Amino acid sequence: MRKITSTIRNNPILCISGLLALISCFFVLPDLQYLSYINVRVLAILFGLMLIVAALGHIGTFDVLTNKLLSKVKTYRGISLLMSLLSFFLSMFLTNDVSLVTLVPFAIMVLAPFGENRKLMFTLIIMTVAANLASMLTPIGNPQNLYLYDNYKIALPEFLLLMLPYSALSLALIIALTFILVKGSDKLPPLKNTEAKKLSLVKLLIYFALFVLNILTVVGYVHFLISLGVTVIAMLIMDRKSFKKADYNLLVTFVFFFILIGNIGRIDAITGALSGLVSSYPVPAAVLSSQIISNVPAAMLLSAFTDDGKSLIIGTNLGGLGTLIASMASLITYRFHAKFSKEQKEKTGEKQDNYILNFTIINVVMLVILFGFYLILNR
Repeated sequence: MRKITSTIRNNPILCISGLLALISCFFVLPDLQYLSYINVRVLAILFGLMLIVAALGHIGTFDVLTNKLLSKVKTYRGISLLMSLLSFFLSMFLTNDVSLVTLVPFAIMVLAPFGENRKLMFTLIIMTVAANLASMLTPIGNPQNLYLYDNYKIALPEFLLLMLPYSALSLALIIALTFILVKGSDKLPPLKNTEAKKLSLVKLLIYFALFVLNILTVVGYVHFLISLGVTVIAMLIMDRKSFKKADYNLLVTFVFFFILIGNIGRIDAITGALSGLVSSYPVPAAVLSSQIISNVPAAMLLSAFTDDGKSLIIGTNLGGLGTLIASMASLITYRFHAKFSKEQKEKTGEKQDNYILNFTIINVVMLVILFGFYLILNR
């Protein structure tokens, strides 16, 4: 029973999507048409990118990059801003969840010795907002972008131009947020040297070439089976541990939602109701749906009921703000902070700040600003 409870707590979206997919199977009995539900191309690209990013992490790429940058900054606010900017720009290419998994533990390690737990909490929240917002600029920045980009066959320049205004405003807001919430210019204690190993230039070049190959697959120049095959073979030879780091829960979640969406599309009553709502108000529908079921499932679900892919891209990306579950990447930071907060409480006995409350307030404010910006651009 404990294992079941732990699984549900650690993977709520996976469990919910699996339950919904199972329920939908009672309304549309399994048949050969189920095979057409699964978008193998999206799954293959996601898996390939996961392997490459994991391999880059194993050779210390991100540690070296982060340490080089942090060595130039000596104040709390300066490091907080730098970590947020790193989270912002890395998420455009490494996805929001990967950038947070990489940077959040490092931020805690660097800033925790200073004893400013409230500033640390705000730094982690800003980093999370930065990753979620910056990831909207590129098709590979987050899973819903990759899915919608492929589903609606949007040209890359068109995609970038669509999200560029929102990304530019987001960058300004992240900088402003850091100066407002992380006050003071206190000097930090010396940073620990975490560069335990030197980068392997050969491996770095090979992994970069694989990354480029997968990007060419995203934009349609290389068949996904070729890039997947080359990537898997390369990882089997060079870094088998990367297979353990892949987010299989996310891949299975995608499969569950492919089944759910495929079945819903064959239920006339639901199709008619959702089609009318999403067709009339695609962006608000995407934002609100994301608050309840998270933006990746919302993108996959709502795409079955509208041809307006651009509105869904905007809506699901803005919808990543708001509640803690609006973006699955936000749960990553929450878990790291919860563990740190528990350790601090046991060590000092002091009550820790309410992360979820502060997170929600900051995210709702950001969502209101960006949704207002959307209304101005589309009035």
